[in-house]
Amino acid sequence: MASLIKFKYYGNSLEANRDKQILADNGVQSYIANEQTIQSDWLLSQALGGIQLQVFEDEKEKAEQILKNFLENEHTQLEVEHTISEPEFNFTCPKCGSNHLYRDENPGGLFGVTLLFLGFPIKAKSHLYHCYYCSNEFRK
Repeated sequence: MASLIKFKYYGNSLEANRDKQILADNGVQSYIANEQTIQSDWLLSQALGGIQLQVFEDEKEKAEQILKNFLENEHTQLEVEHTISEPEFNFTCPKCGSNHLYRDENPGGLFGVTLLFLGFPIKAKSHLYHCYYCSNEFRK
């Protein structure tokens, strides 16, 4: 019987579990080592070599090909309508013409500066918009 080998190393358990599930969906059995230990004390990550995904030695090439194919085709698109009734903004995406947009809500530089000098933050509305349909990012 083939023995388990260290196949891939991860910094967090989310990626390790994602790859384990991808392999399971394609018929390759795998195991995760050090996950619980590192989650309880992340400082041990360097000493243990990170979270390890292990596969059987005779399935290593198959596992490599499965994960390679997944990563090459990983691009996922949020499926939304091209146009919506009653849009939030009265303009459209310059790239595709969709009115399904949202404004970037990340606090900008003014937020941090006012917090530092005034003791309370002042958030300015962002002029950066994103299109749900084509993922275009633009300023208005």
